[in-house]
Amino acid sequence: MASTGIQSLSIAEMREFASFTPCEQRYIRRSLDIGLGRCDAFKVWARNADENIAIRSQYVAYQELKRLREDVADLGPGDRIDGFLGTLIHLATFDLGQERIEGFSAFRFLYERLLGAQVRPWLPSAFVAAAALPDIRPERRKILLQSLSEAAATAPGWSSQQPTFYPEFIEAEAA
Repeated sequence: MASTGIQSLSIAEMREFASFTPCEQRYIRRSLDIGLGRCDAFKVWARNADENIAIRSQYVAYQELKRLREDVADLGPGDRIDGFLGTLIHLATFDLGQERIEGFSAFRFLYERLLGAQVRPWLPSAFVAAAALPDIRPERRKILLQSLSEAAATAPGWSSQQPTFYPEFIEAEAA
């Protein structure tokens, strides 16, 4: 029974990932490779010098992930959240500033995998804060902020079920 539930969740997550634009899919896969240390992202993802620079910047920005993972696991009611939320907003601003994430769904999908299910309650506020900062171009700011549904912004609770699908790079076969 439990296996069927996990399989259903995995299929739902695959469908959600398939609904993202190709640009979002590529950025999510690359970000997971960098953030989870799955491979040498320069070898897999860099197609030119500009991408090398972007990947290097992402490696530097993602150094904060280890601390965020530790902090989110220890957060409890009444805890000071300024350090945690400030760092999460800083990282979210980096990712949204890359202009590869088109909306909240792709952002949530990525961060649930980078930080685990326990980060879900914090994602709407981090997303809105990052999207509203002057670092984000005004046209993009409007699109990003409009992508957060009322249901996501006002959810009464969040699932503690960990993500099961972690998309990876798939090399195209030569014909």
